[in-house]
Amino acid sequence: VQLQASGGGLVQPGGSLRLSCAVSRSTLLNYAIGWFRQVPGKEREAVACISSYESSTIYGHSVKGRFTVSKDFAKNTAYLQIHSLKPEDTAVYYCAAELGPLCGGIADFWGQGTQVTVSS
Repeated sequence: VQLQASGGGLVQPGGSLRLSCAVSRSTLLNYAIGWFRQVPGKEREAVACISSYESSTIYGHSVKGRFTVSKDFAKNTAYLQIHSLKPEDTAVYYCAAELGPLCGGIADFWGQGTQVTVSS
C-alpha cells in the first residue's frame, strides 16, 4: 500500500489549503484513511479520518469545524481541506491507511509528509 501526500505550503493566517493523498482504488475501498500532523519535539496528533465503510468521518477536537476530510474514487485520492488556518496548524501533515472498515485503530501504512506553514 502506497500513499503520496502533497499540497502543503506557506499560507497566511486565515487562509485555506487542500492536502491530497494519492492512493490506489483498492486502498480507498479497504482502508480507512487518516490524517495526522506532527511538530518537531511534540507527539503526533491525529486530526481526521475517513472510513472505508460509508465514508464516515471523525475529527480531532482542535480542528473540528475547520478541517474536512473526503475521498474521490474517480481520482483515487483522499483530501484534507483546511480552512481558517492558524499559526498553530503549522506542522508536517501525513496521511496513513488503516486496514478495515472503520477509523480508530492503528495505521498500517504511512505516506511521506507534506509541510504546512502558517505565517504572515
